[in-house]
Amino acid sequence: MTARKTSRALPAYALLYLAFLYGPILLLPLFSFNNSIFVAFPLSGFTTQWYAAMAADSGMRFALANSLKIATAASLGSTIIALLAARALVRGVRGRAFFAGFSNLPLFIPDIVLGISLLVLLTRLTLPLSLVTVIVGHLMLCLPFALGVLIARLEGFDYSLEEASRDLGENAWMTFWRVTFPLVLPGVIASLLLTFLVSFDDFLIAFFLCGTDTTLPVYIWGELRFPYKLPDVLALGSLILACSTVLIGIAELARRHGLQGRPLPAPGT
Repeated sequence: MTARKTSRALPAYALLYLAFLYGPILLLPLFSFNNSIFVAFPLSGFTTQWYAAMAADSGMRFALANSLKIATAASLGSTIIALLAARALVRGVRGRAFFAGFSNLPLFIPDIVLGISLLVLLTRLTLPLSLVTVIVGHLMLCLPFALGVLIARLEGFDYSLEEASRDLGENAWMTFWRVTFPLVLPGVIASLLLTFLVSFDDFLIAFFLCGTDTTLPVYIWGELRFPYKLPDVLALGSLILACSTVLIGIAELARRHGLQGRPLPAPGT
């Protein structure tokens, strides 16, 4: 009897948990179609004018382009560095536990502390603040996420496949490209998508390091000072929510594909 009650309570608990977690977020698309600048019930009517106003905002488009550039560079850079580091750590490099733990420090340091520290360092080095400095800061932020994903993917990797490839005459590069890379590709895709989202959503580090090159989160923070800009921000947030959901779904599919032990096809094959 107790087991039956528990089995009935668990779905109800799961629904309440999801409602608590995602209920406020789902209000974004709801109010983005509301024909009023005020976020309040009852809704005034249906409109798409806020999406049109958002698309016409040149400042928002400029900030969005900057965030996309930064997120792309940070995700590519962090994934490449993490792939090399994960390969070395999994292969049993000396001090593996120390390096693995040390690489996770940015996860435990508040972003505002990282941002101020990097700002002080760059100021002392007399380097101008720009998109490049934001990319450097986001590399530090994204590396632990990429490393965690790729270490998990490389754990249990059968290195006898690489040895067989070398015995058959392939060099180290072709062995990596035709044997290792297809097997770790699901993890690489998951790392790229995860770090892209982490970089794209970051506010604090970008706030300290962007200078005059505003990123999208910094631009949104500035726009919220003006109440009449709120509907445009809600419309933008709804689009970001939809795109983030799609990217997370792709990352999850790649992760499940990798867990099933099936390699994705290598590029060019």
